[in-house]
Amino acid sequence: MSFTWRYLVRPDGDFCRIANLDGSLDNISDEELASLRPVASDEEQPARPCSRCGGDLLLHWHGPLMTGVWMELCPACDAHRPAARAFIGWHHDADRDPAALPQLFEDWETETMHARGWTRAAPPAPPPSPPTPSGLTPRGRG
Repeated sequence: MSFTWRYLVRPDGDFCRIANLDGSLDNISDEELASLRPVASDEEQPARPCSRCGGDLLLHWHGPLMTGVWMELCPACDAHRPAARAFIGWHHDADRDPAALPQLFEDWETETMHARGWTRAAPPAPPPSPPTPSGLTPRGRG
């Protein structure tokens, strides 16, 4: 089973991230995906102030599953962090490139989680090839 994220970016910079198991969303256009994911109303997602400075957040997001981390992207508090600064720049760019979002988000998530003591696990290595049993040779060679 393969697992990736599919990002849907709206013109105002709002976005959602949807699990794409085994490429099940690969053949669905952004327009079709948008029709399946209605825009959340402001009542559902109330504005939250930054927990550090009380200012406006560009984004608040739950960290990876089971970590209990609440991630905040604050232009005032996070501008000194490289991945956060790049993500803040993307949010402020009127001509933002939707294709850049997945890498910017993942870099910000990694940086934010690292600051909280978490590290991203490396992808699993393929299993090693089994050793050739001693005394056996390939056909035609012995």
